[in-house]
Amino acid sequence: MGNICRSPAAEGFFRHHITAAQKDHLVHIDSAGTHGYHVGHPPDPRAIRAVAAYGIDLGMLRARQISEQDFHRFDIVIAMDDQNYQALTRMNQAAGAKARVVRMMEFSPNFETTPDVPDPYYGEQEDFDYMCQLLDESCKGLLQRLEQFKGRID
Repeated sequence: MGNICRSPAAEGFFRHHITAAQKDHLVHIDSAGTHGYHVGHPPDPRAIRAVAAYGIDLGMLRARQISEQDFHRFDIVIAMDDQNYQALTRMNQAAGAKARVVRMMEFSPNFETTPDVPDPYYGEQEDFDYMCQLLDESCKGLLQRLEQFKGRID
């Protein structure tokens, strides 16, 4: 929603996995929130701390709000939960764009039991740690799916 917890963490995890696969030159990754609550702010310190445990640095990221142009610029727009999925789907349609809006957990083997990445903002550090577990596995699944979809992403 505000682009300081789940979305920047997902950006960090996917950058990490795509770089490790030596495919980072083939994709453009960015995160944004559906709301402008924290535009210009760095990620939540608890998110930075949780993601750092995986060797990933989010310090350079700053929150931004998604724009209509994003739906034309990106092939895939990924939502963290159903509320944001519905909002992004409406925005995509209003923009007349052809971006594919999907849920992050669709790339996880746990999608059937955990369809959303829970928002840890009002929680404790453990909630951020759990968010990271979900995002790490989902981002690995996203990379695998992209490789399968195109045969090879390069």
